[in-house]
Amino acid sequence: MKVLVIVAHPDLESSVINRAWIEELRGHADVTVHDLYTNYPDEQIDVEREQRLCEQHDRIVMQFPFYWYSSPPLLKKWQDKVLTYGWAYGSGGDKLHHKELMLAVSTGGVEEKYRAGGTNQFTTSELLRPFQATSNLIGMTYLPAYLFYGTFEASAQDVRLSAEQYAKHILTPVV
Repeated sequence: MKVLVIVAHPDLESSVINRAWIEELRGHADVTVHDLYTNYPDEQIDVEREQRLCEQHDRIVMQFPFYWYSSPPLLKKWQDKVLTYGWAYGSGGDKLHHKELMLAVSTGGVEEKYRAGGTNQFTTSELLRPFQATSNLIGMTYLPAYLFYGTFEASAQDVRLSAEQYAKHILTPVV
């Protein structure tokens, strides 16, 4: 199984968790790490290149920090530009059918904030529902997300363990 990890972090240099995840993944031969902010600093997305990358992989992971209960803006722009009618959906739009979509999301806040009655009033699963709807529209299989809560309070050991668990999570085939 070939895995494409689309990283969307606008300030990866200052990230602890997303950087650790990437470093862990670089040691896995079947994983392609693709950093949108590095590849497109001008935000001019090469749609054909991105579509080819998606076609060459079996599982696509969108990795990002939670920004205002969604993804950073360049990942949203990537979706708008790359997931086109006739390619990803609509008449003839079957290029992603039967592929898998997974999210890897980090939050600054602790898990207790992301539940009914918590500070944010909604579960993370509820807040990520638009990604699941997109997956359904484009014919992908939506897999359980990998979530890391509390990046602001994470110890070095928490970060290291998370990176190992993350790699295992995204590389485990669905049976």
